[in-house]
Amino acid sequence: MNVAEAVGRALTAAGVDHVFGVVGSGNFHLTNAMVAAGARFVAARHEGGAATMADAYARTSGAVAALSVHQGPGLTNALTGITEAAKSRTPLLVLAAEATGRRSNFRVDQAVLAHSVGAVSARVTTAHDAVDQARAALRRARHERRTVLLNLPLEVQALDVPEGLSPAAVPLPDPERVEPSPKAVADLVRALERSRRPVFVAGRGARTPAARDALCALADRHGALLATSAVARGLFHDSPWSLDVSGGFASPLATELIQGADLVVGWGCALNMWTMRHGSLIGPDAAVVQIDDDPEALGAHRPIDLGVHGDVERTARRAAEAGGERREGYRTPEISAALSARVRWRDVPYEDESTRERIDPRTLGIALDEILPAERVVGVDSGNFMGYPSAYLSVPDEQGFCFTQAFQSIGLGLATTIGAALARPDRLPVAVLGDGGALMSAVELDTVRRLGLPMVVVVFNDEGYGAEVHHFGPGGFPLDTVTFPETDIAAVARGYGFEAVTVRTRADLKAVADWVAGPRSAPLLVDAKVVRDHGAWWLEEAFRGH
Repeated sequence: MNVAEAVGRALTAAGVDHVFGVVGSGNFHLTNAMVAAGARFVAARHEGGAATMADAYARTSGAVAALSVHQGPGLTNALTGITEAAKSRTPLLVLAAEATGRRSNFRVDQAVLAHSVGAVSARVTTAHDAVDQARAALRRARHERRTVLLNLPLEVQALDVPEGLSPAAVPLPDPERVEPSPKAVADLVRALERSRRPVFVAGRGARTPAARDALCALADRHGALLATSAVARGLFHDSPWSLDVSGGFASPLATELIQGADLVVGWGCALNMWTMRHGSLIGPDAAVVQIDDDPEALGAHRPIDLGVHGDVERTARRAAEAGGERREGYRTPEISAALSARVRWRDVPYEDESTRERIDPRTLGIALDEILPAERVVGVDSGNFMGYPSAYLSVPDEQGFCFTQAFQSIGLGLATTIGAALARPDRLPVAVLGDGGALMSAVELDTVRRLGLPMVVVVFNDEGYGAEVHHFGPGGFPLDTVTFPETDIAAVARGYGFEAVTVRTRADLKAVADWVAGPRSAPLLVDAKVVRDHGAWWLEEAFRGH
């Protein structure tokens, strides 16, 4: 058995059950070994798409995913997706063949590439240690929530593994969860007991049912309202005290209530400029508490009054165990009535700007929310349009929304939804893209069709890079470089085997309802020609963060 086969078998035995990629000569034997050992291989049409599919699968499933790429250009093609995963602390194992010959056309310093985008680099160096080195890389990805590049030199892959060193069929142990100190828990409880208007903001570190239940129980005791960062959207979907998302996508009522809090508690949440609107959501007299199992995250983005190093679920349960009387807190009858009436964006009055040629993106979002089944998983690309699906399409829980926006790259939304769909095959996958990102990633429409995913792809089509159009247009700058002639994206989709419809008015959405009611034997693309007269409400705030 050679190293490529031994490593592939060992990683599969250790728990890697999905591997995404594009196979070339350098990763052929390794990938086939994983498939032979029981892993599912998902072939993408481009390594960039494969990287983001793996990222989204890992986020949604909670398991480590693997990305398999060829040496040199296979890795560089995947770098944008790897960067997104690394910035998001996604537990992802990148398996890259490596050319070490000085004259090889494929040779680049792959370790330097990994470090430059925030990933961790490791290498298989000998036949004797190959399996242990591969398992160590996987352990680091899982236990430290890191994106790890495991380089596999071609000459080492071909070596025979010494007899008696066959891959150990042993799954990795579960990561140890951080127990908060009793003093930190006591300080947290005192802060909660002093508060009259507490708001909990849950982030990536709270995206589990167990953490949600613990936070809801603690919030019930202290009368806290519940919000999330964008990446944890849906976590509190079933709570009548949910504010939905905090930050740029927050509704006017949610913004008002978060600003009115006298205590903001971030649970596994960075409380960064996006989630806190550059700090404007924190009232001048509000105390700020942050709980995280990474001590370096505490206070990294803003001053805090109390930092608690601990696992979100354990910290919430320890605080609840401290007892104390149940208090009304922020949960007054007046607040309850306001939340019921107007916390959702769809309940906020607006003037419909639709014409006979273009549909208002708000009208489109509300209509799609009514037409599409509630059990859905939504992936959103980046761009001017992205606030509309993030605000107007509801999701059933934290696994219903996959938001790959840490690097703010366009073109990731379709691959994001493919990965999330494979993690939740019981739900309708809905990819929401701009026309720029849709055309940039159109090659993966083939992957959707080939996998037989009953996906709805919605393109908010304004024939341009809308963020740049609306940011620079008011200054009188020429916009020829960021606008394009009309493209029939529906025709492009039909070429890949999709059903497709062009939407200009709300009446055109009947075709979407018919597809939902039908057999869904082919995926559907909706080419929605949206109103493009002005930028989205959150846009200028986003440009402040560049």
